[in-house]
Amino acid sequence: MDITRSPGITPQIGSAEDATREARASTVLSPRFYTTDYAAMNRLDMAPLRAQFDAMLEEYEGDNNHDHFQRGADFAAEVAQLAPTWPPALRDEFLAFLVSSLTSEFSGCVLYNEIQKHVDNPDVKRLMRYMARDESRHAGFLNQSLKDFGLGVDLGQLKRTKAYTFFKPKFIFYATYLSEKIGYARYITIFRQLERRPDLRFHPIFRWFERWCNDEFRHGESFALILRAQPGLLRGLNRLWIRFFLVAVYATMYVRDHQRPELNAAMGFDATEYDYTVFRITSEISRQVFPFTLDIEHPAFRRGLDRLWQVAEGMAAAKARGGLLGRVRQAGLALVGVATFARLYLLPTRPSVLPAEVRVAPAW
Repeated sequence: MDITRSPGITPQIGSAEDATREARASTVLSPRFYTTDYAAMNRLDMAPLRAQFDAMLEEYEGDNNHDHFQRGADFAAEVAQLAPTWPPALRDEFLAFLVSSLTSEFSGCVLYNEIQKHVDNPDVKRLMRYMARDESRHAGFLNQSLKDFGLGVDLGQLKRTKAYTFFKPKFIFYATYLSEKIGYARYITIFRQLERRPDLRFHPIFRWFERWCNDEFRHGESFALILRAQPGLLRGLNRLWIRFFLVAVYATMYVRDHQRPELNAAMGFDATEYDYTVFRITSEISRQVFPFTLDIEHPAFRRGLDRLWQVAEGMAAAKARGGLLGRVRQAGLALVGVATFARLYLLPTRPSVLPAEVRVAPAW
């Protein structure tokens, strides 16, 4: 399918109301808010990995990022100096990136806080309280960057009005483990790139990414320990769910990133190579817990992701066109998207041998 870039695929955020509306949107690609089965969460047993779990809780207690998410007057001054130099398309894509990132971080904050309020299990309660603390800092820091442009999101309104999706605990574990690890891989890849090329650092927030992504890494470690301590979640039919979430998370990231060409170019990235760098890091890390990884180098995998991106572009164009023909076009492309996802799902995977020591170091 050969199509040109569709109009209106990146939202134009011109007010705080626009930012809150964008954060509240529920689409295939937008971050979601979740609720879950708290009674099932309460039954989690960390005894099989007690020593590793307790050591991780001690790290959370140490709170090595307690002083990180603060900014001085020089932060806003640098934004004021750099922002007028941005092309309009970069401004739109960067602001959309901030809103999407804020929504994702705040989603974790809300979920973890709700779990810790509704469970009595001391291990789960303590862990969720620490992770909610971290995500609250991340969301607040991102929101402050939006406020530099007069676009701060009303987080209270967002919590009250955004639609919530119910996920069983195991789906929370698979999806959140991947999102935290992929978040680490994304942030550290951006940080290393701009460390090599400081001339491309068009906003000061990127200086925070190295220590920030270590929070993401530790959150992923938490879910790795939960999954390995409940080995049934990694066997049998659950392997099919693991494969589903791997394909879904990778495909969502690929499509979303390819809808932000100006943002990637401003950081000196080719979107495809950036995404495959992130996939490789995430796949290497995920061997700690998942019994297989996706064969991301398979030519059919690459073709399938490109196809999904083209489908998303075509659906945006059809939506902008409107009318009966636009709706028919959207429906046809939706079927193409489902078939493409199914082919990706059925591709061969690469088996992994789970290590005895679950935790890994953020060494990238």
